[in-house]
Amino acid sequence: MKKLWDFGWGMYKKHEEGINYLIFGFLAFVLNYILYFLFADTIAMHYMAATVLSWVLTVVFAYWTNRTFVFKSGNKERASVVREFVSFIGARVATEVLEIALMYVMVDLCSMNDKISKLICQVLVILANYVLSKIWIFKDASKKAE
Repeated sequence: MKKLWDFGWGMYKKHEEGINYLIFGFLAFVLNYILYFLFADTIAMHYMAATVLSWVLTVVFAYWTNRTFVFKSGNKERASVVREFVSFIGARVATEVLEIALMYVMVDLCSMNDKISKLICQVLVILANYVLSKIWIFKDASKKAE
């Protein structure tokens, strides 16, 4: 049993960033989806408004988890943190515009179910967000944390 644990822990440590991104990306996905259903179905909000509002709340959660647990940013200087936050928000705005455009195409133009469309969009957005975070936003964070 110890060998299995050691193997599993070794694999986790070797791929910690990617695994943590998947875990917290999944949690952000769940949060986004729950909020979307809450706003769209419970409050009967238009699907576009529900998409935007669920996004805003999820981005706050995602910034904190990405900074703290995924990329483990060691940036402490005010200017660095502000740059990181502004870059994060900018990237998330870009991927949200992508999501809104895709939702419009899938729901309004192609008459797809909005819940299935939301699922497809979330997968694409999570992938795009990881790439942008890795190569642009937190690219120097891991070096400073060491």
